[in-house]
Parts: sequence; C-alpha cells; structure tokens
Amino acid sequence: MSKLFAISSEWIFGCAISAIAYTLLFYCNGWLTNGITFGLGVSWIYLPAGLRLFLTLIFGLPGAIGIAIASFLISYYGDFPHDLTVCIGVGLISGFAPYLARFFVFSNLRLESDLSNLNFPKLIACILIYSLLSAGLHQRWFATMTLEDTGSVNHFLVMFIGDVLGSFLLISLIKYCLDLLRKIRETAG
Repeated sequence: MSKLFAISSEWIFGCAISAIAYTLLFYCNGWLTNGITFGLGVSWIYLPAGLRLFLTLIFGLPGAIGIAIASFLISYYGDFPHDLTVCIGVGLISGFAPYLARFFVFSNLRLESDLSNLNFPKLIACILIYSLLSAGLHQRWFATMTLEDTGSVNHFLVMFIGDVLGSFLLISLIKYCLDLLRKIRETAG
C-alpha cells in the first residue's frame, strides 16, 4: 500500500508542478511577447515550448498530463472558442506532442532515463523533433476544426520557429542560471 501511495504522490506532484509551471510561463510569455504574436495560438517566440519539453523529459507521462490539463483550461477560458472539442484537442496536443518527442528521442537517440547522456546534439534533436510535432499537430488540428485564420503553412512555420526559439531561449536561461549558481557556490565555499 505504501508503494502505491508513493507512486500516486509522485504522479500528483509531477502533474501539479507541470500544470502550475506551464500556466505561469504561458501567461508570462503572453505578457512578454504580446507585440510579436502572429495569430491565435501562434507566437514568434514561445518560451513554454521549452518548458513542455523539459517537463515531459523529467516527469514523463505525469508531466504530459499536467500540461494537457493546463493547456485545456488556458484554451477554454482564453482566446480560443469555448468549444470543448477544440480545447480538448489543443490540450492533448500541447501535452502529448512533447511526450511523443520524448518517446522518439529515448528510443532512437539512446537517451538515458535520467538524462545523464543528454548532450548538445541530442538536445537540438529533441527540440527540433518536438517543435515539428507540436507545430504540425496543432496546425493540423486547427485546420480540421476550421478555426478562422489558422491551420496554414505560414502558421505552421511561425509556430515551428516560435517553439524552436522559445526552447533555445528557455534552456539557455536555465543553463545560465545553473552556471551562475555554480559560480556563487564556488566563491562562497
């Protein structure tokens, strides 16, 4: 019984952290990049893309579920039409595109589950695979749902670029902060 509780609490923790972190960064990104938004659900720089990938690499399925729930709620109560089908699709794609990329990278690039062998080339592959999946699946969904001014090749390209740029910027920021923290520890110790 204790093992079941530990697994459940890990799942709840992964889902909750992923949902909260994604929601906070989504709204922060909206505030920061308000002037360079291309269209509904498409931004030239999308920092949460990097967080989606990071959370699913770390938490796996619980991370994908947390992102999916948060994305559904953001879509439903945000600028998207209040159509359950549209918003459920957006949520599922937002959460499971990085999870599919995770599966592909772990199985084809021999990435270790603890990410110990994650190097720069593998990180680039992760970002590009995820960005292609995310932009492609989102724009296909938008075209299928016939959302106005979405689902085009231009929207796909901008979303792909936004996901790649956002992922690189967020990961660079995380790396800079970790390097800075390491320097502070070295000078203090």
